Amino acid sequence: MLSVLFIFVLLGCQPALLRGRLPLEDEGEAFLYVDPFPQEAERLRFKVEMISAVAEGGREIPLSLVLKELKPSEMRRQRLVASGILPTGRYIGFSFKVNKAILKVEDGEADLLVPETPVRIEFPFNVSKKRGYIFSLTFKYSESISGGFSFSPVFSITVPAKPIRSFLGYVTNQGSNNITVFDKRYGRVVGVIPTRRGPSGMALDQRLGRTYVASSGDDLIEIIDILSGEVIDRIKLHVGDRPWELAITPDGKYLLVVNKGSNTVSFIEIFSMLEVNRVNVGNGANSILIHPNGIRAFVFNSLSNTLSVLDISNKALVTTLTIDSGPLRGQFNRRGDRLYVIYERSPYVTILDPRTLSVLKRFSVRTGMRSIKVDTGTDLVYMGKGNDILVEVYDPSSFVSVDSIQTGGSIIYMTIDGEEKNIYFLNSDRKSLMVSNLVRKKIVTEMDVGEDPYWVVVMGER
Repeated sequence: MLSVLFIFVLLGCQPALLRGRLPLEDEGEAFLYVDPFPQEAERLRFKVEMISAVAEGGREIPLSLVLKELKPSEMRRQRLVASGILPTGRYIGFSFKVNKAILKVEDGEADLLVPETPVRIEFPFNVSKKRGYIFSLTFKYSESISGGFSFSPVFSITVPAKPIRSFLGYVTNQGSNNITVFDKRYGRVVGVIPTRRGPSGMALDQRLGRTYVASSGDDLIEIIDILSGEVIDRIKLHVGDRPWELAITPDGKYLLVVNKGSNTVSFIEIFSMLEVNRVNVGNGANSILIHPNGIRAFVFNSLSNTLSVLDISNKALVTTLTIDSGPLRGQFNRRGDRLYVIYERSPYVTILDPRTLSVLKRFSVRTGMRSIKVDTGTDLVYMGKGNDILVEVYDPSSFVSVDSIQTGGSIIYMTIDGEEKNIYFLNSDRKSLMVSNLVRKKIVTEMDVGEDPYWVVVMGER
């Protein structure tokens, strides 16, 4: 009985990738995003019962609804409304079944008449296997209401244009086995890239125009070409490695991969795409951080409560430090002489000297920190806690909270766009990517992404 209980507890602690769906094989996938409603639609809200893709020949394939009620407060930004896996083949468009529509009038609200059968909107497209498709829908308010009492939804449908390379960003979604592609300039989702099982950490190689993705469920690294937006190669690791997070050395020679399943770090030569060495680290190896000078790498081992220090040139372990309970990840300050470490199970943040490996200071924050990012322009430290609705901003000297940003959910990862002066927050509760200006410290954009989002990278990040 105890062994059965242990198995259930163990399974409950596994990441989303073990509970999620299988990757695409002989099918494709469609995502319907609706653009912000026009100003004239502020008085209208309606409920969607079903959205289907209509195959050539008339067969309707239902999609999974993400947003069932479209109302002004929800439609002030681009929203993911529905998605679904589709058989390969030709399609003639989509159908929408609405079961309720309400219009604000002078003396209250009025129910509008809605069609008894689904409304079809023609937009021919093809679906190929292992491909993802984004469709942008623009709501036509004046064409959807007739006589002031009847409602039949009308949308125009387009395929979003791909932005130029310098405006691209990517989010891994562990639960849906894909990567959301977005345009950082306009704050819009523009594409999706199917992956193998459980995509987690990413490393962006801006020089070669590639993104490396750890596919944890299939023990491999996928290589995505930024220009084509497609997987161009894969690096196979050992069975059971479960690659989790990764980083590129400053000279661009090596990709270092944290293997959560085998508690090792793989040194992959980028030119040959071959593993040239691997180093044993601590139990529960979770994340890796390379010093800006490229000499050392630091691996955070959450189960053994240790920090493994690696010599990159010799591809070897230097030493192992015992630190607080559940080290999760860390960040360097602007000068690279301070390493901030956050923990899952300790109410402290530790500040280490990365040269001497000594503890400089410990500050009490809150237990359960999940994310950290240092703005190397100001040295301010941004920290997010699990099951919280804000990100706090700390002064690097006193480590007193000097500001906060309301996020409405847990932020599991952050990155900074040095070109646009924005910080990106990956919100696991809202399944969205939020963007805040570094100066105003206020959310300016939010984008819906996939299931169990884990990591974000953007061109121009620092």
